[in-house]
Amino acid sequence: MTGDEAPLLDDITGARQELTVVLPARLHRAPGWPEGPFPFELGSRRTDAPTRSTYFTPASARALYGAPGRPRRWHLPLDIKHDGLRLLGMELLRAATARDPEHALVVLHFTVERPLLPVLRSLAGRRPSMDDEPVPGLTGPFDPTALLAGIADVRDSATPFAIARPYTIAFLTPTEQHTLTLRNGPEGELPATADRWLWQLASRSNPADFPLAPETAAEELKGAVRISADWSALVLRQGAAFLGHRPDTGEGDFFEFGALHSRTVYLDALLLGSLQRDHIDELTDELSDVFTSPRRLARRVATLERSIALFRSGYWRQHLTAHGPANELLLAFQHQHRLPARFAEILAEAADYSRLVQTQESQQISGALGVLTILGLPLGTALGILQVLDDHSLSHLLVGLGVSVAATAAALTTRYGRLVLSSLRGGERRR
Repeated sequence: MTGDEAPLLDDITGARQELTVVLPARLHRAPGWPEGPFPFELGSRRTDAPTRSTYFTPASARALYGAPGRPRRWHLPLDIKHDGLRLLGMELLRAATARDPEHALVVLHFTVERPLLPVLRSLAGRRPSMDDEPVPGLTGPFDPTALLAGIADVRDSATPFAIARPYTIAFLTPTEQHTLTLRNGPEGELPATADRWLWQLASRSNPADFPLAPETAAEELKGAVRISADWSALVLRQGAAFLGHRPDTGEGDFFEFGALHSRTVYLDALLLGSLQRDHIDELTDELSDVFTSPRRLARRVATLERSIALFRSGYWRQHLTAHGPANELLLAFQHQHRLPARFAEILAEAADYSRLVQTQESQQISGALGVLTILGLPLGTALGILQVLDDHSLSHLLVGLGVSVAATAAALTTRYGRLVLSSLRGGERRR
């Protein structure tokens, strides 16, 4: 199917439309908000930190929610309506790294009552499809600069760790009229157009913005996660999307639970991927700095190895929960950013540097032993001769010392002596 045949979503409003926006920020101070993630509620279910922690390994839960006495996440309920969008609340996640202790992620939770794709295109910086199309998104009452005044500054794309555009997580369910995304019966096949809709939502683009080449379309779309027969997900570098495949019947429908999961457990899986990406970016930067100060090579390599160990123990997870879809979403995020391959390259390069440091230290130790040999052998020989002769003359002792110094100087001019001095100088220079 060609890009021209793909249905446009620009004028389509789903039965249920949710939007989550993630922005990088610089945290100035801990907000005076309630601690923990935003506790969305559905019936008797409340998705607070203790509830969500049951889905994750302890290390992943600490990275996402903090620990007693060491909060990492806060939330603030809101109710702001503007231009077809409703802001339900905000979250702040402290995402500090060794080199950037103020790094944080801001999460904004919206419901959308107008066509969703133009909102996503605006957040992605796309040009409006029509000249008179209003520009929705993070403007006016949704401006994060005003919402976070005195607490954090949203970072621009030139700042390290910042993503070029806001990361978006879209959730859309169809009505009975949206046949292009509906299964043909409960166990019927999905139409090919369903994944095209999913692509448009995740990429924040329509075919005019980013036409998929027919030769590569199947490869681009094969990463879709089939959560169940009812809905699918797709994770790309700058956005993710969840799309229903049967009509949403409204209040009490399963999709209420699906929307809750997309804002909570599945959001947290993607946030963990963002934390992993930021730390791998920093480790890559540390690798590039190893040789900037040759005299401190051993210390820099030791610091790098410690950083890798801390990252592996605290953040690097590919199996984070017994909840299968969350794992698949995390793996999809890692695949989009090549995180496993990049981390494997970091481990290999760090191992090479460690071997280099060990080799240099061995050479330095050998050189030091060689110097002791060169210095000690003539002196020991001279003192041994005087002792055998039972000679206690100070002048003879001074003559013996002079001869040993001359012999040592002569030995240092030999090939062996030059190698010893060279190894010592090399070891000092690389520290």
